[in-house]
Amino acid sequence: MDFTAVPIKYFALVDFSLSCETVLSRLLLWACFPIPMSNEPIKIQAKRTRSLRKLHRLMGIPLIVFFLVIGITSILLAWKKKAELLPPTLTSKVEQGTWILPSEMVRIGEEEMKKMGRDPEVDRIDIRPDKGTAKVTFKTHFTEVQVDGYSGEILSVGTRHSDWIEKVHDGSIVDYYTTGEEGAKLTYSTLVSLGLILLAVSGFYIWYYPKLMRKMKE
Repeated sequence: MDFTAVPIKYFALVDFSLSCETVLSRLLLWACFPIPMSNEPIKIQAKRTRSLRKLHRLMGIPLIVFFLVIGITSILLAWKKKAELLPPTLTSKVEQGTWILPSEMVRIGEEEMKKMGRDPEVDRIDIRPDKGTAKVTFKTHFTEVQVDGYSGEILSVGTRHSDWIEKVHDGSIVDYYTTGEEGAKLTYSTLVSLGLILLAVSGFYIWYYPKLMRKMKE
């Protein structure tokens, strides 16, 4: 192999006197920013680092609000059962019997919503065979009606706070109150995720590159 044709940045990595941490750091740095690591003037490298630090700050300031929202909602969703952010699943009062039809569950849920003056359009039914109950939820609000799967009795009516928190978490709360599609969710999730990736990579670069330049000065 002709080592004279190997770029300088490769020799910066193939140095067996370096620690494992340093080698891994340089590999990550080179993979994310494939530029020469030791043959550029330090002034140019310092200028690039300052520019990247400015970009890191400009990205971080607006994104910090979304990161706080994601962090807070993540904690709430992780603790949703302990924090009682959704109604607890009750158990049927009937020990044995025949399940009522899903259409009957829908009818019971719709009638209960009409009594409460809310939109009765059903979104889905969550059937719990082990509990003998079914949870009826609705499209335009976060109410849940728990129905006894055997007798059809309404066991509870409550609000599923975890559902709207989940929609805030992924940005679909905008779609929920506007188009009903997934445009806002996809845009929000993609932009915030890309921002997080760029902040992580640029943060590593800003931390490691000054250390590299100090070694080059020595």
